Amino acid sequence: MNILVTGGAGFIGSHITDKYLEQGHNVVVVDNLSTGLKENVNPKAKFYKLDVTHDNLSDIFDNHHIEIVNHHAAQIDLRKSVEDPVFDMKVNIEGSLNLFEVSCNHKIKKIIFASSGGAVYGEQVSYPADEQHPTNPISPYGISKLSVEKYLRFYADKFNISTICLRYSNVYGPGQNPRGEAGVISIFCRKIIKNQQSVINGDGEQTRDFVFVDDVVNANLLALNYENSDIFNISTNIETSVNRIYDIINIHFGNKSKKKQNPEIFGEVKRSLIDNNRALTFLKWNPVFDIEMGLKITCDWFKQNVNN
Repeated sequence: MNILVTGGAGFIGSHITDKYLEQGHNVVVVDNLSTGLKENVNPKAKFYKLDVTHDNLSDIFDNHHIEIVNHHAAQIDLRKSVEDPVFDMKVNIEGSLNLFEVSCNHKIKKIIFASSGGAVYGEQVSYPADEQHPTNPISPYGISKLSVEKYLRFYADKFNISTICLRYSNVYGPGQNPRGEAGVISIFCRKIIKNQQSVINGDGEQTRDFVFVDDVVNANLLALNYENSDIFNISTNIETSVNRIYDIINIHFGNKSKKKQNPEIFGEVKRSLIDNNRALTFLKWNPVFDIEMGLKITCDWFKQNVNN
């Protein structure tokens, strides 16, 4: 199949691109490189440095006969969304709508969208949150992700295409960019390697459902052959505190780091635990990596790829 991966120079998108190519698909990557890196893009993929808001997207669909869109291009920094909600809206909502309009006008078969389980549910009223849990995002980032999901439902009905929303919990793994505000695991790894003090916001007892990137990639692979329009939580069903994450990582690096506590961040949820049973049942997806295994692989990667 001919697949367009937006955000394919980023952390998750580049891993998905690699897997699609490995499976024999033709992959076109669109990324504006605002956070992604050109070196992340597999040389077997056709790369365009382009923003999803750009009109030239239509030419790419024509030239490469795109059949499926995997949409990972986004403004992913929750804190930036709080500071500048208009920018977040322009990238995540307007950019997505431009992509969807072009996609449907070219009669593609399917759109796979990277949504956010932790962000769209907000402060949960029950644990774990399944797909029917009330959606009450408390940040502009979460609002934009949920809005795009609603628009996708519209496009699915109007154009009779398959749309699949994958609500990720907290994704981590090799290659994650530690220089932004997203990805506490990669930030801890880089801080420790650089002999810098690690910062924990709040008391560190806030929990997240951490899912390893290879498991997320597998969900995107299975979504290619899922025929219906649907929403799936992609998570582990296990919550881990930020303090525990820090302690495990610090052990891998020889307990050489000291942590500092800062005030909690406005817009961040206190506890996040996401139910993955629908994905297990209908998508036939199952996470393989537990947190200890995933953190070991991630720490080893950072040791080899980030210099002091």
